[in-house]
Amino acid sequence: MKKKLLSSVLCVAMVATMLVGCQSKAETAQEAAPAEEAATEEAATAEEAEVTEEAPAEEAAAGEPYKVYLITMDQMDQHWKNVDAGCQEAAKELGNIDYSWLAPDVKDDAKQIECINNAVAGGAQAILLAANGPDAVTAALEEATAAGVKIIYVDSAANFEGEATFATDNKAAGMTAGTTMLIELEAKGIKEGKIGIINVNAATASCVAREEGFRSAFEGSGFEILETQYGEGDAAKSKDIASSYVTQGVVGIFGANEGSTVGAGNAIQEAGDGSIVGVGFDKSDTIAELIKGGFLLATMAQNPDVMGKSGVEAAEKVLKGETLTETSVDTGVSVLTKDTIQ
Repeated sequence: MKKKLLSSVLCVAMVATMLVGCQSKAETAQEAAPAEEAATEEAATAEEAEVTEEAPAEEAAAGEPYKVYLITMDQMDQHWKNVDAGCQEAAKELGNIDYSWLAPDVKDDAKQIECINNAVAGGAQAILLAANGPDAVTAALEEATAAGVKIIYVDSAANFEGEATFATDNKAAGMTAGTTMLIELEAKGIKEGKIGIINVNAATASCVAREEGFRSAFEGSGFEILETQYGEGDAAKSKDIASSYVTQGVVGIFGANEGSTVGAGNAIQEAGDGSIVGVGFDKSDTIAELIKGGFLLATMAQNPDVMGKSGVEAAEKVLKGETLTETSVDTGVSVLTKDTIQ
């Protein structure tokens, strides 16, 4: 009997212990759950805080202006200053362009290559380039493109694919220049004679195209086009060339760019021979005065400001990942004479 009673007591005790143990585990689990939830919430809050802190940095990076460089053939001509003015106008209007202008002091391939390399080293994202020659800068452009820089041409392109080109149709404009001279010569009763051409060099694509167009206007006529002389776009050198043409008895002189045109006009003025017809390219205050004075008949005025403005606008679109609808744009030309120049 006592054994049975002892067994019963032991069983009850064991059951009680098990119940207490289960209750203790349940309470521990219940206490642990809120702690785990709290830890999870804290981790989530920390992650949210981390994301919140990083977001402004990303937005700031996304809001940084695009670095765009203009690199021209030189700094001498008013033409390039007008391209620069167009670029500045676009940069101001867009508000997200960090714009700079680099150029050699004179037309020089090595110096222009140095400008391209300096722009890349300066963090350029896009370069607007007026190439001094079609091939000399190719290697530098390849390196720039490999670094992620976008190339856009203004005025004169190189033999290297760019995103777009904004320039005058130079051959057509050159033909217009030739036709303008031819009409004036015929109006003066001059049906034959020698005509001199002053160009920049034999490599600058835009000026070479102008010369081709000019020569084509005289095909089949009685005029002799003399061998082209090169003045590197320098007004003083071009004047010397034009003066030599004057001594050869030319009836007309064509200048293929601003410096060439100024040189031609100055030589005609110095010679005091009003019968020589001078026609040139580009617009500047000096050229305007030579036309008003009757020492030049006309100049083919390009739209360099349009080149610059359109180039910067295109650069911004390309850098934003947009596709350009036009990649070869003729920016136009106007014939300025004494009657139309301001």
